[in-house]
Amino acid sequence: MTIFGSSRAKPGNTYYKEALNLSFLLSKKGYTIATGGGGGVMEAANKGACEAGGHSLGININLPKEQRLNKYVTDSISFHYFFTRKIILTFACEAYIFFPGGFGTLDEFFEIITLIQTRKLKKIPVILVRAHYWEPLISWIKNMLQEQKKTIRKNDLKIYRLVHTIEEAIKILS
Repeated sequence: MTIFGSSRAKPGNTYYKEALNLSFLLSKKGYTIATGGGGGVMEAANKGACEAGGHSLGININLPKEQRLNKYVTDSISFHYFFTRKIILTFACEAYIFFPGGFGTLDEFFEIITLIQTRKLKKIPVILVRAHYWEPLISWIKNMLQEQKKTIRKNDLKIYRLVHTIEEAIKILS
């Protein structure tokens, strides 16, 4: 599983706690957890995997300030370029799980759904956790891109799934 989300979420944050719990439960089911290896949601996901005794991969990007490899990564590799890192984060993945995040998270989301839409990646679950966060964006995609401008097909809206809870995400993956 590759888990994406805000690098700025702190340990007390809801998304941090949910990413930790989800990755813990998925690791107990035998899944390897891969993240960008940084802080926030990525750290939480790596921590959950680590606490469950699972594999915790960090696919890091070398940045001047923000991104530092978190201490819960059991295996890692670092890249200079985002495009190289993206290939590794998407290669041989069984599902993509997105928690709320910023531009980086949105970049990964749009890249992945574009690659699935164009059949450059196989269709696997793309799960957006915390539907309330994602609904304005998804509504815009549906209303503007699909209905008004007709730049995507109705079927393209089925590439991803919105969930309210981590339990719903686990149900999709079971």
